[in-house]
Amino acid sequence: QVTLVESGGGLVQAGGSLRLSCTASGNINTIIAIAWYRQAPGKQRELVATITRGGSTTYADNVKGRFSISRDNFQDAVYLQMNSLSPEDTGTYYCTRYPNLGSWGQGTQVTISS
Repeated sequence: QVTLVESGGGLVQAGGSLRLSCTASGNINTIIAIAWYRQAPGKQRELVATITRGGSTTYADNVKGRFSISRDNFQDAVYLQMNSLSPEDTGTYYCTRYPNLGSWGQGTQVTISS
């Protein structure tokens, strides 16, 4: 089974940008849809964005216009470009199959300073 590993998190000032990467251990085309979720300290995990194998995307309302999800089927990777970041975007970001069936990776930490 193909596994997904997140990377690219870090500490950024408010207003800055980050690009997260989700790298597949095998052929990413075997996965119909992939999602980015995030979990802020003390809050429930929330869905941020999804992308299908064909490239259709959805976004949570609070990231629309700021975040962009993309998929590179040749590089077996999915990316989350995050712009105009605010402290409210702080959290651990996870890349998973969508819908998620209960399997979560280590995630990558994103911290936005004010």
